[in-house]
Amino acid sequence: MDSLQELLDWATSQGVKLNGIGPERIPGRGIGVLATRDIQADEIVLDVPTGCLRTLSTVPKARLRRFSETSISVQGILAADLALDTSGRYGPWDAVVPRVEDLTGMPLNWHADLQALLPRHARELLDKQRAKFARDWASATTVFPDLKRDVDAYRHAWLLVNSRTFYYLNAALKRRRGVTKDDHLTLQPIADLFNHGDEDGCHVAFGRDGFAFRATKPYKAGDEVKICYGRHGGDFLLVEYGFVMSPNCWDEVMLDEVVLERFDAENKERLEDAGFLGRYVLDRETVCHRTQVALRLLCCKVGEWMRFVNGNDDGEASQGAVNVLLLELLREYITRVDDESERVRRVEVGEQQQKDILLERWSQTRLLLTIRIASLEQESKT
Repeated sequence: MDSLQELLDWATSQGVKLNGIGPERIPGRGIGVLATRDIQADEIVLDVPTGCLRTLSTVPKARLRRFSETSISVQGILAADLALDTSGRYGPWDAVVPRVEDLTGMPLNWHADLQALLPRHARELLDKQRAKFARDWASATTVFPDLKRDVDAYRHAWLLVNSRTFYYLNAALKRRRGVTKDDHLTLQPIADLFNHGDEDGCHVAFGRDGFAFRATKPYKAGDEVKICYGRHGGDFLLVEYGFVMSPNCWDEVMLDEVVLERFDAENKERLEDAGFLGRYVLDRETVCHRTQVALRLLCCKVGEWMRFVNGNDDGEASQGAVNVLLLELLREYITRVDDESERVRRVEVGEQQQKDILLERWSQTRLLLTIRIASLEQESKT
């Protein structure tokens, strides 16, 4: 029997209810969820009962107790449970999750030389992810030394949890010390097969009885039904999920790399004191207010700049100078993007799929920069 059909049979026997949808293999894209009939907006297309979820509560108590004195995250515990589980209870589910080779797009699995060619913001996200994995790995192997035999197996389980869980809160999570929002995790069958859509994804809600997925728009039979993983830019999608998508209405580019280079130590201190040091963002529409504040420090006298910071000056008089400087910085960034893209093409490590994903991310970055440059050039003519 086909593994997807086995999963469906098992899931429905566990109380999962599918209404007008079903998982299908999509050529070149793995598995997704398609409409099996016309679906109306506001229809519930999937119900996953609480008893079918894999959470902290389903980890065997003896296994869970061994983590009680460690600093391991809930993600790390769930990953250890996946890696150590030999019960066969979740066999049909486990049979369809991505294999090790399916996760090669996730930068945590890349060669260090290729990781170094990520955009700066993506590198920063990866550094945080790498540190979290290292803490979980150290804790997991302290209490379960047998895991040391195969770090790749644990990393695979950890990335599955990282990329396929849903936000969830139950009594076990409330009781656990040090739990943060990032620890409110659950795995659920069928639902983890939904691909990401930046807009019009199904609405996801959970309650005491489980999760309900409700269509927010009509679908025709054969349409792919998606959910939104969150309002994430391309750097986040790449690092956390191992893919990029175009178009992405939430995409953005961090400008710190070119902006901060323009400031000496004194002005960086001024920005920090005012709460505006770093995190400069360009999205599909414009640059953020933080960027406007920072660039004015280079275009105005300090007194005028402070009036803008405090909201006593609308900045209209200095906007022209700010736009000229911004245009210069964005053009400079375009040159860097082209240089980095060429380095990716020349690098001799990594798989071609990884290089292609990275080149696509740099291309998305370039497009956002180009759009804003064109807009500024047009404004300067009017």
